[in-house]
Amino acid sequence: MAGFALSSPSFAEGGAIPARHTCDGDDLSPALSWQGAPHGVVAFALVVDDPDARGFIHWVVYDIVGGPDGSLPEGLRPGAAPAQGRNDFGRTGYGGPCPPGGTHHYRFTLWALSSGLGLSGTPSASDVRAAVTTRSLGQTVLTGTYARR
Repeated sequence: MAGFALSSPSFAEGGAIPARHTCDGDDLSPALSWQGAPHGVVAFALVVDDPDARGFIHWVVYDIVGGPDGSLPEGLRPGAAPAQGRNDFGRTGYGGPCPPGGTHHYRFTLWALSSGLGLSGTPSASDVRAAVTTRSLGQTVLTGTYARR
């Protein structure tokens, strides 16, 4: 969707994700911001996956308060608003890049939604993606890379 863009002050599109946001550092979620969301947006949902590891899920965030522009702070912890789901590490919240070898790509996909998802518990990325399908007004993707040294 033209104009709807996701960015991070920590890394540029296609750039390297700093170690502080990975298992080799502090494992803090990066700050994210977006602008140009479609008209009528009420909420957002975010899924971070690694397509080089069969779509391994690193972060699920949903029912983010809507508006044309928005952000998530660095180091968002489980239990803090907005709601976070279960990652493929088996935990709630963010689990940073930790590839077994080589350079991996990390896809931060943000959906603009016509309503909140209203999911309970700690939903998986599959749960969020299924709920998003009937509410999506558009999406934007930010991709970063990471290789362990």
